[in-house]
Amino acid sequence: MKKLFTAAILFVTLISCSQKEKADLLVFNATIYIVDSAFSTAEAMVVSAGKIIATGKKDELEKSYDAKEQLDAQGKFIYPGFIDAHAHFMGYAESLTRANLVGTTSWEDALEKLKTFAADNKEGWLVGRGWDQNDWAMKEFPTNDKLNELFPDRAVLLVRIDGHAAIANIKALEEAGVKPGDKMTGGEVEVKNGKLTGILIDNAIDVVSAKISRNSEAQILKAVKQAEENCFAVGLTTIDDCGLSAASVEKIKTQQSKGELKMRLYVMLSDEPSNYDYLEKSGAIKTDRLNVRSFKVYGDGALGSRGACLLEPYSDKPKHYGFLLSNPEHFDSVANRIYNKGFQMCTHAIGDSGNRTILNIYAKYLKGKNDLRWRIEHSQVVNKNDFNLFGANSIIPSVQPTHATSDMYWAGDRLGSERVKGAYAFKDLMKQNGWIPLGTDFPVEDISTFKTFYAAVIRKDAKGWPENGYQIENALSREETLRGMTIWAAKSNFEEHEKGSLEKGKFADFIILDKDLMKANEKELLEIKVVKTFLGGEKVYEKN
Repeated sequence: MKKLFTAAILFVTLISCSQKEKADLLVFNATIYIVDSAFSTAEAMVVSAGKIIATGKKDELEKSYDAKEQLDAQGKFIYPGFIDAHAHFMGYAESLTRANLVGTTSWEDALEKLKTFAADNKEGWLVGRGWDQNDWAMKEFPTNDKLNELFPDRAVLLVRIDGHAAIANIKALEEAGVKPGDKMTGGEVEVKNGKLTGILIDNAIDVVSAKISRNSEAQILKAVKQAEENCFAVGLTTIDDCGLSAASVEKIKTQQSKGELKMRLYVMLSDEPSNYDYLEKSGAIKTDRLNVRSFKVYGDGALGSRGACLLEPYSDKPKHYGFLLSNPEHFDSVANRIYNKGFQMCTHAIGDSGNRTILNIYAKYLKGKNDLRWRIEHSQVVNKNDFNLFGANSIIPSVQPTHATSDMYWAGDRLGSERVKGAYAFKDLMKQNGWIPLGTDFPVEDISTFKTFYAAVIRKDAKGWPENGYQIENALSREETLRGMTIWAAKSNFEEHEKGSLEKGKFADFIILDKDLMKANEKELLEIKVVKTFLGGEKVYEKN
């Protein structure tokens, strides 16, 4: 009788298991932020074939699913994988092969770092990036005199952190054929007392950088893999790469098809005729890991190098307004082309004049509410009379919170006390459409997603300055910020139905953090670490 009873129990158990749905992974013992419309949480979730198939309580899920593997999250905190709505992934990878001048405290400090780099890299051009004169005691642009002394026979090009200014030595200028008095639309070659200082602004940089020999395919792939690893380590699972060529897209397709590149990328093609021809011929490109349907257009320069186009002169440089990088007629013509093909237009605009120019051109084609999701990248300084144009025409302001905390030390000098009120106005911009995508703009800013979160919510630097936060009335809430880094960023890419939240049917792109972003105190936010990163249910990063 006892054997019969045991057999019956075993039979019932087998029947019960056979009725369960097979799954790949059950994650439990966690606080899971689903980031759905209700901003709900769960303690467990089930993954199958790279997608979320259920969330809820562990005991309930185990009744319905038979998972091959189980992951005990040990009470930690799970979020959708972060989506960086504006960055330069391939540019970041390239920067890993060049002299890193970020954080230098003076021109002399930058030169010392360059000398160290040169000692280990003895051939070809010396290329670096990351210096920022606003971080130095002497806040004016340097001249190339010392570069000429140190490297008389080797071309040098050092790009400012924002990519909108650079300094070149005389050897590089000679190889590029740059001469005093050269003029160009959207660029400036600085001359003092009839002599080239080496400073190049915006389009002038391209004249010199075109002469740099490119890295080999092996070097590029090595750098891309390192860049991807660094991105997974900060919880990024999708990156908007802003301003690539058609040739770069083809390389990405090859790398992804071979499994050499796993990162999901939303690529904006740069504003070049060949890129328009490419996408018009191929049509929008969409796979699980690659989405190409938009164009990055360049409206004006940057505030730090005084290239941003302003309605009134710079407060710290009378009679200087900055400039547009192309004539308004060009912006109108590409808007017409993009609109007629149904693609997305994403335009860099920093200054209030740059933003007004692009807003008005967008409005001409969009004509009110729509779902084309045309974006203005940065939307950094907006005149108070122009905010309404975003909402009236469903134009998406795509912003990078760390720009506010990087620029806050000197933005008032550039703009004056009144005009600066319309700068870095994330809350006011968010109200226009009820949502806003967030990014970092790396390598212009630090790759850290937690610095993005901190800057959006707290609006202070790492030392806690200013005490009450910078223009704190435009801080975002923690929920708004998390949405901006996940579901709203996905929405800006037309991908909100496949990623950006941990809802049933979406990609199992998720991260495990050691602290709770929603509840950690101010000082803890910058100390939070990613424990694990999953992409499509596959673990792609684990903290040592």
